[in-house]
Formats: sequence, structure tokens, C-alpha cells
Amino acid sequence: MRNLLGGKGADLAEMTNIGIPVPPGFTITTEVCTHYYEHRKTYPKGLRQEAEKAMKRVEKIMGAKFGDPNDPLLVSVRSGAQVSMPGMMETVLNIGLNEETIQGLIARTQNKRFAYDAYRRFIQMYANVVLGVDHHSFEELLDIYKEEQGHTFDTDLDADDWKVIVGQYKECVEREGGEAFPQDPAEQLSRSIAAVFGSWRNARAEPYRTLHNIPESWGT
Repeated sequence: MRNLLGGKGADLAEMTNIGIPVPPGFTITTEVCTHYYEHRKTYPKGLRQEAEKAMKRVEKIMGAKFGDPNDPLLVSVRSGAQVSMPGMMETVLNIGLNEETIQGLIARTQNKRFAYDAYRRFIQMYANVVLGVDHHSFEELLDIYKEEQGHTFDTDLDADDWKVIVGQYKECVEREGGEAFPQDPAEQLSRSIAAVFGSWRNARAEPYRTLHNIPESWGT
């Protein structure tokens, strides 16, 4: 079913079916991608309800809820075509982190540094993929901060440092992305899905498909 599920989706489904403990998830088919482009970047009727139902199943398996401030489930949105297109399309990781859920992640992991580092990475990735903010803007902020604090490597930064960086990154999003970083996990997820579908036609993917004779109609 690679034509419907893409390479990643089909392989994950096959591994699940033979009993490998793959983290749970769900695949939005390539047919939805085709519909998305043929209908002015809109989705088929009922897709949202189906996605919400699938998310509930993931929550049940994981024993955690998406957006729960006490024990948050974090998710990723990834692309997957019928054939491998390495690095051509976009990915968004750690979806579901915000100012409330990060406290739940800290409590669950007992690792404040890890939690704020994950949060700043999510902010940067979301801003780049969804809002089009250049990732160099964030790297520059980080380099300046490390220089001011006398640090050489990212590993020199502690939890409080990363918390400051999170604040600076959010200011960067508002300044260069034209809007505040969204705190609603549902909004984060829906816009990430749209951005990954959108990356099927980005400046890397289209020339790659032409070079390798991959039909645009296949979708992701």
C-alpha cells in the first residue's frame, strides 16, 4: 500500500503488523494530498473527525493525552512518498509543547534542561516550516547568547539558559513570522500537517521529482 501510505507509512504499518513495538501513529493518505492541491489547499470532508478519532486511539495506547498540561503526548508530522526523497520535504517534531505542557514534560522526565531544549527546537522548526522564518535567525540568537555568557558549545548551557533562549525564540517568531508562536496544540498540529503537505511542492522537492521522474500526482 505504498501508493496510499507512502514509504514510511507502509513500512511502519508492516513492522507493526509483525509485532515490532513501533510507537503508535496514523497515516493521512496520499489521496488527501492530491485532494489538497486539486481543491485550493482544502481537505476532504470528514478528515478532521477521522484524524481526531485516530489521535484518541494513539492517546489510549500511549496512556497520555495530546495537550494535557500534566502528562502531555507529543507528536511529529512527517512526509512519506512512494519512493524515497531524502531531505526534500519537511518534518515537524515535538508538536504539543507550549508554556503549560512543558511543565508536564519536566515533571515526567525530571529533566528541565531536556524539556526546554526540546521546546526551543520545536519553536525553531515550527517557525521555519510553518511560518517561513529563516532558521539562521535562531542560530544567530543562540550564538550571540553563548558568546555573551562565555559558552562555547550548546552542551555548556543549562536549563535556565535554554529557558531564556525559548523566550528569545518566541520573540523572533513574532518579529519575523508576523504572529505569536501558537500555544494551542490543535492549531500547531493542523498547521504542521498543512505545511508538510505544502512541502510536496517546495523548491527542493519539485526539481528532485523532475530529475528522478517521480510523478507529482503521487503525493505525500
